[in-house]
Formats: sequence, C-alpha cells, structure tokens
Amino acid sequence: MKTINFPHILMLSTMSLALQAAWAAEDAAPAIDPQHTVIISAIGEGLHPRPNGASDTTLLLSSVPGYSSAQAGGVSALPFLNGLGDDRLKIRIDGMEITSACANHMNAPLSYIAPTQIGRIDVLAGVTPVSAGGDSIGGTIAIRSAPPVFADKADGLHTSGKLSLGGRSNGDAVTSGVSANIANDKMSLGYNASYARSHSYEDGNGQRVLDSLYESINQSAVLAFRDQQQQLTLRAGIQHIPYQGFPNQYMDMTDNDAKFANLGYVRKLGWGELDASAYWQRTQHDMGFFSPERAGNMPMVTQGRNAGYALKLTMPVGEATRLRAGQEYHTFRLDDFWPAVPRSMMMGPQTYVNVNDGQRDRVALYAEAETEHNAQWTTLFGARWEQVRMDAGDVQPYSNNMMNAADAAAAAAFNAREHRRRDGNLDLTALARFDADAATTYELAAARKTRSPNLYERYTWGRGTMAMTMTNWFGDGNGYVGNIDLKPETAYTLAFTAHWHGGSGAEAWYVKLNPYYNRVQDYIDVDVVGQFKPYSKAGHGALLRFANHDARLVGANLSWSVPVAATLKFTGTAAYTRGKRTDGGDLYHMMPANTLLTLEHSSGAWTSQVETRLVARKKKVDEQRLEPVTAGYALLNARTTYQFRKNTQLTAGVSNLLDKTYADPLGGVYLSGLRANGGALQPLPGYGRSVDLGLTISF
Repeated sequence: MKTINFPHILMLSTMSLALQAAWAAEDAAPAIDPQHTVIISAIGEGLHPRPNGASDTTLLLSSVPGYSSAQAGGVSALPFLNGLGDDRLKIRIDGMEITSACANHMNAPLSYIAPTQIGRIDVLAGVTPVSAGGDSIGGTIAIRSAPPVFADKADGLHTSGKLSLGGRSNGDAVTSGVSANIANDKMSLGYNASYARSHSYEDGNGQRVLDSLYESINQSAVLAFRDQQQQLTLRAGIQHIPYQGFPNQYMDMTDNDAKFANLGYVRKLGWGELDASAYWQRTQHDMGFFSPERAGNMPMVTQGRNAGYALKLTMPVGEATRLRAGQEYHTFRLDDFWPAVPRSMMMGPQTYVNVNDGQRDRVALYAEAETEHNAQWTTLFGARWEQVRMDAGDVQPYSNNMMNAADAAAAAAFNAREHRRRDGNLDLTALARFDADAATTYELAAARKTRSPNLYERYTWGRGTMAMTMTNWFGDGNGYVGNIDLKPETAYTLAFTAHWHGGSGAEAWYVKLNPYYNRVQDYIDVDVVGQFKPYSKAGHGALLRFANHDARLVGANLSWSVPVAATLKFTGTAAYTRGKRTDGGDLYHMMPANTLLTLEHSSGAWTSQVETRLVARKKKVDEQRLEPVTAGYALLNARTTYQFRKNTQLTAGVSNLLDKTYADPLGGVYLSGLRANGGALQPLPGYGRSVDLGLTISF
C-alpha cells in the first residue's frame, strides 16, 4: 500500500520544504523515520533556502508560495500563510509547542531555533491533517533539528562536524554555527551552537533604521539510542538574547533566557508504529529601553513555561487503509508584571500585574484514515476534539491615584469577574486526490479548524493609554486591551490544487495552481475604543479592544519550474490574498499580490540564481488600525554557490542589488524613528543593499 505523497497533499494547499542539513551525512540516517506516514518533504520545486547570512529562521521560507512574514526584531519575525499568521499557525520545534511569553510576541516560537540548527522544515498551509495539530486555523510549520548521526557499521565509530560562517554588509551582521557528533551504530552524541549579531540596518537611502540591532546565542545537545526496532532521542538546550531592538514596537527586548528539554521515542511494532514525545520549556523575558532613541525607564518582566506530551499510533487496517490516532496535552503558564520605577509618580509604587498566573491547558484526541481506493483515487478523513481550559488570577495597577485612574477602575472591574473559561473545539478534515494520468493530479480539500484566544487576547485588562500600548504584537503603533468573553475562531476552508508535471532529472517540470476560500466565524479582530498621540507627537494612534467578527479570506497560489536549457531553469511563485470582515473593512496584515521570479544556472560545482521579487502597492488596508498604504516595489537579488570537493561550500550574493527604497507591506510603522521624523508615523523602511557571504566546512 502506498501513502498519500504530501507534496501531493497540496490538496490541503500544502507547501513542503525540507532543509536537509549538510552535516547529516548520507550514511547517518536514523533507523526509523517518524515522518514517513504523512509528510513527505521535497527540496527544489522553486524553493531556495538561504541559510548563509540569515539570522531569522522565518527568512528560510521566503520562496514558499503564499508565505510571508511580518517584520519584528532581527530574529523574531512572525510567519504568515495565506493571510493567517502568528498564533493562528501551529508551530512545532522538534515536537515542542512553544507559546510567545511576551505581550509584544518578541519571543515568537521560530525565534528559539537558529537557521544553522535546522535539519528539516515542513510547511502545511490551509487544510491540514488533524494529526498535524489543532488549535490553529492557518496551517502548520513543523521544524526538526538535524537528526542524530549513527555509524553504519557495528564495530565502527563515526565522528563528524560542521563549521559555518556568514555575514551581511548591511548592519555589519555576522552569523556562525558549529556542530560536532560522535557515534557508533547504537548510540549518538551531538552538540550544536550558533551565534548571530547585527548593528541596526540601513534602508535604500543609506539611513540607519533605529533600534534594529540584535544579538542571539543558541546551544543544544542531543543524545540518542537505537536498534532495529526503536529509537530514543533526548535533546536539551539554552538560548540567550542579551538585546534585540524592535523598531515597530514601543519597547525593546533587554534579555531573553530560555531552557528546554524534549524526549522522543519511536518504535516499530508488528502491527504498526508508535511515536511518543514529551517536552518542557521555560522563558525568562525582560523588556525596556537600551538605546538613545527610547526615553525613560520602564522595566517589564515575563515568565513563561510550556510543557506537554504527544502520543501517535499508526497502523494498517486491511490492504488499502492506514489509520492514525493520537492524544496530546499542552500546558502553558504565564506571569507578566512590570516592577515599579523608583521615584516615578506614574509607574509606582506598586508592581503593575498584567497577567497573574495565566493558565492555558489543552487536551486533544484525534483519528484519521488514509485510504487508497484504486490507482487513481486516494482520500484522507480525520476528526480532532480539543478541550481548552483558561484561567488567570487577580491583577493590580501601579497605583490608585489620579494618574492611574483608568487602570485602577479597569483592575477592579476585571477582578470582580469570573476568569475561568473552557472551550470545546472540533476539527474536521476531508481530502481527496485524483491522479488523472501520469502528468496530471487534481486535489480537493475541505476543513473545519478552530483556535481559542491566547492569554493576552483574553486577559489583558489595562485601559490607560500607556498600559494598552504595551500590549501589541502587530507593529502598528496602537494600543490593545483583552476581552474575557472572546469566542474561539472557527474557520471553514475549501481548497483546490491542480498539479501538472512531467520529465525527470534536468528535464523535470511542474506547474501548480492552488485557489482557496476561507470563512472564519468569530475571527478575533478589534473594536475601536479611543485614540491617542504616540509619544505625544502630532500623529495619532488607535486604542482597540479585541472582539469577535466574522471574516472571509480568498486567494490563490501559483508555482512553477520549467527547464530552459540543460543547465538553466526558470522557477517562480505568485500569490494573491484578500481578507475582509463580513461587516465591512479589510483585515490587517494581508500581503498584496506578489511574485518571485528566479533564473537558476547549474554547472559542475557552481549553482547560481538571479531573482526578482515583485510586490504590488498595498492599498487595501485596515483603517481601524490606521494601517499605512505602501508603494509597490521590485527587488533584484543575486547569489552563487561553489562546492569545493565534498566538504567545503562558499556562497556569495547581493540582496536588493539596486539599493531600492521601499517599505515592507507587513512591516508596520517606524516607531523608533518617530521623533526623528517629526512625530509623523511612517511605514517601517525595508533593508537596503547588502553583500552576503557564507562559508561552510564539513569534516
């Protein structure tokens, strides 16, 4: 029996990218591949990962059709798939579900793993199998670290390592990574470390974008045991970010320390396969000001803890059906408080308690059946039930004086209410693939997906302007307050994919077209409750309360790869998304029409690409959030790679070759430059020209 080949799972509007790490040698594959049942990733097909010089993992996915990212700090951009992003995506790192422990989402899940640590990425957009995760409506991004290395002979000892160095001229950015492994055929021990640092970058006019500097350090170790039937893998690691500027936020990250441990176990049984994992992760996060562009002293402290486990059983049922069933548990704890500032009339004498003992617990059960009916028809049906329990303790303002009257009244009203909430969420998926002939595949998918509010959406309470602006992960310069009565989002999605393909080797070609429609009931958007002047300047911002509103998203993705000559091929992607509330108004963070055109040349040890990214003018904006209109633009990039023998690779490239001045449509507003710009809110400028270099040595 064959399984659904899910790059063919583009019936669920899936894009799949495998970044097979260079340090994972051909003879070092694990005894058991726990991913073989559902997600079969494929490198190529127009996807060009660019790890050298990149410090942010979200940049590795920039050539996936329908994918975009909202700029934040240098290692903390927020990913989007088909117009839905951040908490609306299920993001897993080695099976761990990590929740942002920050009112600005500065420590987004993908910020916890560096590009040099990644061995594989699977991206599933839109309609995802229930086994790929719940509590999300936009899709799944699953990241795997480089797999454990084992010797291929019983009496052999395998040693290997890798050193990578990268740099970008814009911001004088440097990245580095090192890994080392020692193993026999039964036991493996590995270590990985990465470092990234950058000064603030410059835009196309040569102007420094204030507060865009950062430094990040990640370390991890892996210990694995295996035999012919099972594998046990233990990973542990730490992260330290001493500083990271956020030019589109009111605050900066002044420290972020995280620790994690996860345990994975895979066993082949006579009647199926068992995949089990457990994990723990903890974050200590501080915000404040560390540069002259920010004024004053306002410390903010956040403590978050994630823990959970997942069990999945895969077994054949008859000759044509494979059944997957699983149970998962995830718990998140959050404390968010702002210590009093000595001698401050406004920020003291008490500690401001933003979220007190926030609790968010999820219990899930799911089952799905994949059936090959005949040589042409394959289907996948699944159901998932989740119970989400949320609670938080009482809160307090800085004080009850006149300067904090709005917050004092809001705290009293919040504490008088019942905080405990319980949601029961049902996910359903139905997928069908029809192989019309050897060169044509049609795929149809439908789903009901749900997501409950996060702790900040439900439990932030401050109504003073300063308190509201501290809750903002949107980069829009506005202020937000939570809503205990929020309902879960429920998305009904329909997607279709036509896939034409043919040839093999250098003659291989394909074209994929994927339109989709998404109706979201109780989409968590906002209502306007007031306005204010950011930094008391001439511009104005909005004060917003999270609220449920129905919404619709419609769009299409196109991708292709066509050989032009024996050593030349033309690849590309194009995407269009439109999101609107059913009661009127455009949704926030909708990427305008865009396309990526790449001409790739391969000859011997050389591989080179010239690409153009075209982005249309963003004129459909969220007026409630005062989202800025951005002009259309075209960026020209070029890069080349040369492979020395087998163990050394050199890369060089130029990003934004023509030094174009532009603003990313999802970049938000340039808050750190507000004073320099005379108090006028402007779109955040994008990166100017940068020369990028990278060197990788494997041994």
